[in-house]
Amino acid sequence: MGKIKVTENCNGIQGLRVIEPTVFGDARGYFMETYNYNDFAEAGIDCQFVQDNQSASKKGVLRGLHFQINYPQDKLVRVINGEVYDVAVDLRRGSETFGKWFGTILSSENKKQLFIPRGFAHGFLVRSEYAEFCYKVTDFYHPNDEGGLLWKDPAIGVEWPLPDGMTEAELILSEKDRAWGVLGDL
Repeated sequence: MGKIKVTENCNGIQGLRVIEPTVFGDARGYFMETYNYNDFAEAGIDCQFVQDNQSASKKGVLRGLHFQINYPQDKLVRVINGEVYDVAVDLRRGSETFGKWFGTILSSENKKQLFIPRGFAHGFLVRSEYAEFCYKVTDFYHPNDEGGLLWKDPAIGVEWPLPDGMTEAELILSEKDRAWGVLGDL
């Protein structure tokens, strides 16, 4: 292996993994492999990604917490410009960590990625002035298959680190993200 460093069982949640690629830099800039099937399979992430997605958001945008209902997806997420606080919530029935969450800073500077297995809700908060977020998924987009949880569900208790100078009231959410139910409704 050697090209990636993998931290497993983040916050005691089995299956979540933070991936740190090896970055080769010199006076010209840098090079890194963001995904290599062999390295990921050796690290226990043996899945077939079928779609790449990318979004751009401004400071204070909070997207999530989203999940797929009938067509769950594994996700490999990263930031190519800016910084976000990325969160995954365990929704796997029967899991010892059901309802438990993990959050980490993903940025263009630290180049970390988060592998989120199927059965998790996912969301992120943009902490920089602007951020571009990229992710690979193991199933195609299916209209009308998205579920969600309220980003500030007290039963989950995500501790969102607000961008400097912002209040919760100033966060930018879609109407859908403002209206999701809570964990107890699932």
